[in-house]
Parts: sequence; structure tokens; C-alpha cells
Amino acid sequence: MEAPRDNPSPLITLAIPSFNQGRYLDAALRSVFAQGIPVEVFVLDGGSTDETVAVLRRWESSLAGWWSQPDDGQSWAINRGVSLGSAPYVAWLNADDLYLPDALWRFVGALQKNPALPAVYGRCRLVDSAGKWVGTHPTFAFHPYVFANYCFICQPGTLIRRDAWEAVGGVDESLDMCMDYDLWWRLYRRFGPFGYIREWAAAARIHPFTKTSTRRADHYREAMQVVRRHWGRVPLKWYLAWPYKVSWLEMMNRRTLRRLAAAGGSRD
Repeated sequence: MEAPRDNPSPLITLAIPSFNQGRYLDAALRSVFAQGIPVEVFVLDGGSTDETVAVLRRWESSLAGWWSQPDDGQSWAINRGVSLGSAPYVAWLNADDLYLPDALWRFVGALQKNPALPAVYGRCRLVDSAGKWVGTHPTFAFHPYVFANYCFICQPGTLIRRDAWEAVGGVDESLDMCMDYDLWWRLYRRFGPFGYIREWAAAARIHPFTKTSTRRADHYREAMQVVRRHWGRVPLKWYLAWPYKVSWLEMMNRRTLRRLAAAGGSRD
């Protein structure tokens, strides 16, 4: 790992797990530092073979630290990145996602005003590979019954108190797809509902090469496992939604990948 850079009194420790997302990483980092908030950023790349390292070298004077080498996966990288810092609030941002203006300031302000809250979350846009707004992640005020039916907390639009994060042990490294959904449940069970800020906070990037797009069945099964673990059963909605959420969308994504391959393998 590169030597950490000085960053006086950071308010937020931000881990950015990355693997072959170099084409999006620059935009992610720009969105972080455009917030103008004291933040220590650790990028943990799993040994990418694309332009990731070149991007990191351009940003290294602003980063608290980074590495690019094989590791034990996304969940491990998130926990490792958070553990390297010391700021009172923590988050992670996947390398293909973005913060929207002033989101982190609003999150910190909400947590400072409400010390009983373990975390806060806001509204999230869905953007395509070019950054065009293509949809919205449905987001609601916290209610456990609704949460058992649908994960309405969009991970990039969240901020967590470090003491709450450490109390539950961070993300579960045995999970590969739904570590965020599981974390929200464990924080809720330990500390109670999160704060909901009804303003735009982040953008989650939707493209055919995400894990969610290429491994829909795995993602859905793991989400159901998380629900069963924390709610005690899997609501009927999960079974009814399978044909669309998995079978149909998986077929459509395969068609998209075939079209891209026929066009010369472009990921645009």
C-alpha cells in the first residue's frame, strides 16, 4: 500500500473497493473530493488489469492510501479500508458509483444533530455507463416490514457512525453480494432505525457488467438468505418476484452482453 497522506482531522473514513472499474474510478473520486469535506480515502483494488492503477497514481496525492493486488474480495476490502482510518463516520463507495453534491455534509450534519442514530441514508439515482440518469432507487423512511420485502436503502447513499460500525463488526465477509443489506439489518437490530434524508445523495451505476447484472440468481438467493436470517422467514414477495427480478432480467442482460460482443466487445 502506498504511504498514507496527511489529512487533518478527517470527518469521514471512506473505503473504495475496486476491481477492473478503472473507466469509472476517476468519476467516483472526483465526486468524493468535490464534496469539500475532510475525508480520508482508501482505495483497495483487487489487482485490476485495466487503467485502474494509472487513475490511482493521478489521484495519489489526495488519497490516504491505496493498493492494487489480489485480495480476499469486496467485503474484505471494505472492512480493511474502514479499519485503516480513524474518522468518526465511515462509508464505502463502489468504484463505479458517485456522490451527488453536498451529500456527505448533509449526512454528517444529520448524525451530529441526532446522536442516537447509527446511520443515515438518502435518495439515490440510477445512472448508466455514461452517467446518464436512467431511473431512481425506490427509497422510504425505515420500517422493518417493508425492509423485509425490499432493500430500500441504496448503499452509496449512506453514512454510518464508526462506533456503530465497530459494534457490529463491519460487513460480513462471508457474503459476496448482499453484505450491505445484512449490515443494515444488524445495525437496526442493535441500535434502531436509521435517519432518512429525503434529498438526492448518490448515484448507483447500472451497466451489464456489474455483479448484480451478471449474477442475478446468486444475488437474489443471498438476499433471501439475509432476510431469513434477520426476519425469520422469507416473505412471499421474494418468490413472486423471482421470474422478473432474476429470470427475465438475466435473459435481457445476456442479450445485451451478446450485442456488445458482436459490436466488438465495447463496454460503452
